[in-house]
Amino acid sequence: MTEATAGRRGGRQLPTAEELRIWRDFIETTTALGSRLESRLQSDSSLSTGDYAVLLALSEAQDQAMRSSALAAHIGWERSRLSHHLGRMERRGLIRRQECATVPRGAEVLLTATGAEAFRAATFPHLRAIRELFVDALTPEQILAAGEIAAALKARLDSLRKE
Repeated sequence: MTEATAGRRGGRQLPTAEELRIWRDFIETTTALGSRLESRLQSDSSLSTGDYAVLLALSEAQDQAMRSSALAAHIGWERSRLSHHLGRMERRGLIRRQECATVPRGAEVLLTATGAEAFRAATFPHLRAIRELFVDALTPEQILAAGEIAAALKARLDSLRKE
């Protein structure tokens, strides 16, 4: 068994120098990419990536509405963070909250016409930025590899969350 294989199988407690270099490159690059996309989205549409994530989830939901707890889980946020963010979005008229008819003390988040229009207006420029900053920088094979890496990391994090 090689040192790298032993590290992946739990035989090593710490990553190798090369694994740490790759990790740092990965984190620094994804942070820079996220920052650039956030900046472009904000300048193109006055929406944050958080706004966009909420609007995307609601636009895809049945009746363009979701329970706030389901929305938080869907976008991977803590419920308190989402609640504060929804308050800001509600003041801007992008969403509205109402009591859930089927769940006592449950809240439902609804996409407003203003929110739907803001989402539609932001989508093309945002997709263009994703194309320019991510897709065009990679070969088709690298895109597939990135998808496999993302899926493996997501599966690992999902399994750890269930422990």
